[in-house]
Amino acid sequence: MEDGYDTSRPVTRSDRGGLAGLQNLGNTCFMNSAIQCLVHTPPLVEYFLQDYTDEINRQNPLGMHGELALAFGELLRKLWASGRTPIAPRAFKGKLARFAPQFSGYNQHDSQELLAFLLDGLHEDLNRVKQKPYIETKDSDGCADEEVADECWRYHKARNDSVIVDVCQGQYKSTLVCPICNKISITFDPFMYLSLPLPSTVTRTMTITVFYGDGSGLPMPYTVTVLKHGCCKDLSQALDTACCLKSDECLLLAEVYDHRIYRYLEIPSESLSSVKDDEHMVAYRLPKKRAELTRLEICHRYLDNSMSDNLKGCERKLFLTPLVAYLEDPHTGADIDLAVSRILSPLRRKTYFSSTKVHIGKENGCVSETIDKSTNSCSDLSGPGNQSTDNNTELEEMSNRELSFQLYITDDGGLNCRPIVKDSLIKPAKLVKVILDWTDEEHGLYDASYLKDLPEVHKTGITAKKTRQEAVSLFSCLDAFLKEEPLGLDDMWYCPRCKEHRQATKKLDLWRLPDILVFHLKRFSYSRYLKNKLDTFVNFPIHNLDLSKYVKSKDASTRSHVYELYAVSNHYGGLGGGHYSAYAKLIDENRWYHFDDAHVSPVSEAEIRTSAAYVLFYKRVKVEPNVGVGEPSQGHANS
Repeated sequence: MEDGYDTSRPVTRSDRGGLAGLQNLGNTCFMNSAIQCLVHTPPLVEYFLQDYTDEINRQNPLGMHGELALAFGELLRKLWASGRTPIAPRAFKGKLARFAPQFSGYNQHDSQELLAFLLDGLHEDLNRVKQKPYIETKDSDGCADEEVADECWRYHKARNDSVIVDVCQGQYKSTLVCPICNKISITFDPFMYLSLPLPSTVTRTMTITVFYGDGSGLPMPYTVTVLKHGCCKDLSQALDTACCLKSDECLLLAEVYDHRIYRYLEIPSESLSSVKDDEHMVAYRLPKKRAELTRLEICHRYLDNSMSDNLKGCERKLFLTPLVAYLEDPHTGADIDLAVSRILSPLRRKTYFSSTKVHIGKENGCVSETIDKSTNSCSDLSGPGNQSTDNNTELEEMSNRELSFQLYITDDGGLNCRPIVKDSLIKPAKLVKVILDWTDEEHGLYDASYLKDLPEVHKTGITAKKTRQEAVSLFSCLDAFLKEEPLGLDDMWYCPRCKEHRQATKKLDLWRLPDILVFHLKRFSYSRYLKNKLDTFVNFPIHNLDLSKYVKSKDASTRSHVYELYAVSNHYGGLGGGHYSAYAKLIDENRWYHFDDAHVSPVSEAEIRTSAAYVLFYKRVKVEPNVGVGEPSQGHANS
C-alpha cells in the first residue's frame, strides 16, 4: 500500500475514469505515451483493477520482486479512479530508474524501448511459474509443423505463464535454409510485439537495361524493387517478372564500366550490396541450356576525329554498350560475322535498309554500299523495328559472301587485336571476345542510340528529401518483415549438417496471434556515422485489420484474426528534440482521446492516422457470422 492505495482491494472505474493525464516530470513524455497506451488496454485494465496480489512472483530472479507490477498497478488504478485530474507518476518513475538505470535521469528516451521493458518486467513479476523446469529445445527434424508448434508453445507456457503471456504473446515460425547443403531448420518462437521495417529502409529500386542475346528485340530499361541486403537471385527474379521472361530463357547480369563488361554476377547468392547506385548494370536474355555453347562478347569502337587518319586497329576508342550472345561451335570468322549481324538486326533503320543498294567489295573484308541519299534524309528515318523474320533470308545471304563488319578478335584486356576474315579459324573456347569497328556504313545502317547512355542503377533526385517517402500500407510493412532474406555476415548460422557457419536464408511466418497485437514501426535507423528518422506516412486500418492470410497454422480458422485499433504512441520531430503523445480509445464511450502529457482532449477518428504513428495497439474482435474470417478487410483491399 502506498499513498493510501490498497492493491489487494478491487477498484471500480469512476464514471469518467481513464481520462486523466500524466504530468511531464522533465522529458518523460516518452514514458507518459507508453503508459497511456498500456493503461487503456482492456484486458490489463480489467486485471489490475482486481486483486492480483496472489499472482505476484517475488522470488523470480528475472523479475523485480513484484515491485514494478505493484507500481504499475497502482498508477493504473489512479488513472482510472481520479476523473480528469492529472497524475504525477513520480513513484513509478522511481521504480523504473531503480530497475532500469537506462531510463533514469531526465533525458529523452524511446517509448518502444520502455514498452518492451515494461511488458517483459510485468510478465516476470506476475509469472505464475515459481520454479521454471529445464527444457531442451529440439529441431523439427521432419515432424509436422502443427505438432512441433504446439509442443514449443507448451514448453514456453511451462516456464512463462502470466497475464502478459495470456493476452500479449504470439508465436511465429522461423525457417532457415543452408545455401550449401539445403539443410532446413524450423523453429517456433514467441513474440511480444512485431517490429516492422518501413519498406524504404529495407528495399532499394534498381534500374537494369535488358538486352536480347538473339537479336529478337530492342533493349529496354526496367526499374525493380529488391531487398537492400538481397542477393543476385532476388534481382533476377524481379527482372524475370518485369520483362516477361520465357520459360526457356534466363538472365545473365553484368556490370558495365568504360564500355566494357567489368564483371558478371553469375553467383545467385552474391550480395547486391556490392552494386552501387551510380554504377551501370545490364542483363542479357539468353537460352537456359547454354552449358555447351560459346559465349560471344562484342565491344564497339569508333575512330575519334581528333586522332590521325593513319591510326588503326586497337588505337580506336571504345563506345556504346557491350553485347553478349551464345553460339553453337563457331568455327570461322563467318560464324562470328553472322552472329553480329543477327544481334544488331533490331537496330536497323527501316527506311535506310529498304533504300540501300548493296554492292559487295573486297576492301578490308567489308561490304561497301551505295546509299540512295534522296530517301535517306533525317525526316524520312523511322525508328528501328524488329525485323528478325524479314532479315532471316538476308542473314543467310551474308554467310555466303565476304564479312559485313570490321571485326577483331581480342584478349581479356583488349590489348591484342587480330582482324577477323571470312576463313579465320576460331579456337574452341568458352568465351570469345570481339571488337566491332563502326564506320559510316554501320552508323547509316543501325541506330546506335539504343546502345548509348545506360541509366544508373539508381539516380537520386537533387531536390528530393532523403527521409520523406511516399505513403505505404501497414501490410507492405508486414510483407517486408516476413520476406525471405539472407542473414548478415555478422549473424551467420551454424549448419549442423555442414558443421560450419553459413549465410543461410531466413523466412518468418506468423503462426499464433495474441489477443493484443502490438506493431512497432521502425522509423529510426542507426549506423556508425548516421542517425536518421523516417517520416513516411503508414496507412494503417483502424477497423477490420484482417491478418488471416498471414497466419500459416492449419488451426487458424478456429479463431478470429480480425483486429481493431485502440491506441497509438506518436513521435513528432527529429531524433534529438522530439516529443511523444498518445491516442487512446475509451471502449465504453467508443470515442478517441489525445493524451499529450497532462493535457487530454477528444479527437475524431479521422485524425488518428498521421505520419507520427510509431507504435500501434490492436485488439482482437469477434467476427460477425456473415463475415468470413478469411476474407480480406476493406482496409486491406484499399491498400
